[in-house]
Amino acid sequence: MTRPSNISAIGNEIAIAWDDGTESYILMENLRAASPSAENTGEHDLLGRRYGGTDQTEFPGVTVTGWRMIGGYAVQFDFSDGHATGIYPYDFLRKLGEAGNA
Repeated sequence: MTRPSNISAIGNEIAIAWDDGTESYILMENLRAASPSAENTGEHDLLGRRYGGTDQTEFPGVTVTGWRMIGGYAVQFDFSDGHATGIYPYDFLRKLGEAGNA
């Protein structure tokens, strides 16, 4: 598993240097919109019904105010709108970075 060797906030992006030598740049607004938290995506029962979550897909002006590593597999970000419950696995962050560069 590739892991971040460094994470930095640069302007309105989060820059991640990976231990394989590659780099990812993710707009903070996109990072917030992609939060995998139940607060953002809701929770689903066995029949697929969604409970909670939000239909908001854009978060203009939202910035990252901090972050912390979660175990050896993820990063948790704090956002200027108070959101801080999303846990972003490394592979998910890589995909977000690749999608932003497409």
